[in-house]
Amino acid sequence: MTAGGRDRLRRAVLLIGHLGMGGTQKQVSLLAQELRHAGTEPHVMVLSRGGPYEATLHDAGIEVHRLGFGRGSPLGNARAYARLVGVLRRLAPEVVHTFLHEATLIGVPAARLARVPVVVAGRRNETRLNATRPWSLALDRMTARMADHVVVNAAALAADACAMLRLPRHSLTVIYNGLPPSAFDPVPPEEVRTGLPVVACVARLSAEKGHCHLIDAMALLAARGRPCTLVLAGDGPERGALEKQAAAAGLDVRFLGTRTDNAELLARADVVVLASLTEGLSNAVMEAMAAGRPIVATSVGGNPELLDERGVLVPPAAPSALAEGVIRLLDDPGLAGGLAAAARAWAGRNLDTHVMADHHLRLYERLLRARRAG
Repeated sequence: MTAGGRDRLRRAVLLIGHLGMGGTQKQVSLLAQELRHAGTEPHVMVLSRGGPYEATLHDAGIEVHRLGFGRGSPLGNARAYARLVGVLRRLAPEVVHTFLHEATLIGVPAARLARVPVVVAGRRNETRLNATRPWSLALDRMTARMADHVVVNAAALAADACAMLRLPRHSLTVIYNGLPPSAFDPVPPEEVRTGLPVVACVARLSAEKGHCHLIDAMALLAARGRPCTLVLAGDGPERGALEKQAAAAGLDVRFLGTRTDNAELLARADVVVLASLTEGLSNAVMEAMAAGRPIVATSVGGNPELLDERGVLVPPAAPSALAEGVIRLLDDPGLAGGLAAAARAWAGRNLDTHVMADHHLRLYERLLRARRAG
């Protein structure tokens, strides 16, 4: 037992597909560092490749294990699976926590095969985003039930898991993402210079993020004589189509690509917009809240939980509603400032990295005690 009367978790493994730029990858990095500060030995395993967060973890003294999964070779993947089971047996962690769909499908059965005492499955997207066929939904249900517990980062995702995966509510825990202290004091970059109001969006340039509707909203604003500069941070498969759409509309849209200073970039915006068609708990919205910026977001996933009476919520796939939300905030500085201040205060109380990690640690320890009690 620890001095505070809690069983100390000795070693935990966090398993994810890769460590490239992404909200979940950032949260895994933050959680691993906080677990280490709390006295637990964390290990991070990646199915395929590393990325920027691998260096962050190494600098923090946390070992990263690359397993070598890929898309080309069934034999290579079989060897990678055997490697995963072997490393788990060698490390003998008390807890394995998987993050995102692919890592859960592979990692939960592997952890069971390695006889890990506690297996936690992490879900951070709506089921429909991954379970596009009946067999994939059945596979989702099977792996979720193989785990001892499921962690989601929004109440909306808990409801989704109960309905789609037929899980009892007591088998799930909601733990919000965390923000480091630096997110509450970002320094805006000088590079975004314009005489127009700045609307910013940080999201991967993929169809589910709804950028095409956001660009349509900017065109509606321009047609009303209210042009804005739209700043897009992120990259992805839709970039070419979005660049053509923006050029055809004659809009000032800045495609900045993948960034490491998203919090600072959001602090430069007059309004932050998230136009997603589906969402978990958006790190970009959280960072905009911490930076004290007014936000317009679609009412999907965890956005209503974050922005209830602290932002402007609009229906998805509705450019006119996005445009109206932006105008409302630009035209009413009192409203914009009040919403932004309320969002920043709420984020400070509920989205602290230490709180996020403590909730995970307490859950791991509770599940471990239950396992030991038999």
